Amino acid sequence: MDPLLWLPLTCLLLSLVLTGAVRRYALARGVIDHPGARSSHTAPTPRGAGVAVAASFLLTLTALGALDLVDAGLQTALTGACLIACAIGFVDDHRHVAARWRLLAHGTAAAWALWALGGAPDLSLFGLDLPSGPVATLLCVIGLTWLLNLYNFMDGIDALAGIEAVTVTLGGALLLWAAGHADQTVPALLLGAASLGFLAWNLPPARIFLGDSGSGLLGIALGVLALHAARLDAALLWGWLILLGVFVVDATLTLLRRALRGEAVWQAHRSHAYQRLARRWRSHGKVAAAVAAVNLLWLLPCAWLVVGGRIDAGPGLLLAYAPLALLMRWLGAGSADAEPVQPDPPRD
Repeated sequence: MDPLLWLPLTCLLLSLVLTGAVRRYALARGVIDHPGARSSHTAPTPRGAGVAVAASFLLTLTALGALDLVDAGLQTALTGACLIACAIGFVDDHRHVAARWRLLAHGTAAAWALWALGGAPDLSLFGLDLPSGPVATLLCVIGLTWLLNLYNFMDGIDALAGIEAVTVTLGGALLLWAAGHADQTVPALLLGAASLGFLAWNLPPARIFLGDSGSGLLGIALGVLALHAARLDAALLWGWLILLGVFVVDATLTLLRRALRGEAVWQAHRSHAYQRLARRWRSHGKVAAAVAAVNLLWLLPCAWLVVGGRIDAGPGLLLAYAPLALLMRWLGAGSADAEPVQPDPPRD
């Protein structure tokens, strides 16, 4: 059987089995996420499935490397960055880690990735060129660190983080194929397969949560894949960023609005647009399904136009992001929460 087929299938099965094992471990060790005033779930739920996602992804990525079917720099970048992000998240899942130490670890993971990839790719947007160098590399480190954290912020309801990872990796693989780099699609498919195995356990009502060990891993892995794609074709970076539009716009708009009010942006809250929509619809599953639909029916076509050269990156990003920003603003992303803070039970 072609390894490009059996490796993703193996990754999926590993993720399914290991997620179940991690769930049993979390229940036995009391690694439980208890509902609180700022959470969106109502039942105590084990967390930490990110370890299963990491193990299944990195093991099959190693096998891919042994078959000489993955770029060595990409493998090194993903392995180091994912291990750092997963490790600090694993510790935080078991006992609280101060924000400054988490941020230091996140920045280290991002810096490792840029080093392994050989620095930042050449960037160009709205006619402005930013060649690879220290400034571009610093911007990419900041961007990766933000993507890691925003993925954590957006992992607040059942199925959402898994749905995002699966649809973005599938979309990213499709863009790579369309750009003539079909041989580079497998790492993205492996990450999607690992996420799908977890998602089977996280569908509403979730039987286990990712935890910080998984959300950070997914965030930085998606960013590394996007940066590597940009080294193959500059337009692919913007295509991947378009695919990530729901998470990027919701998290960024929410953060900015909370920061402008002087709130502590690192503290837990329920003011993201997706959280408000989950309360309005009284369903986690409907929100996750809506995000999947937006990713596949809106953001993927926008990304396709940019990667295919039918529209420039700058206008393409505006086309993709502007309606999302208006929607998130209408849903009240980042608004002061004047409603009761007790979690509303989902009706999935």
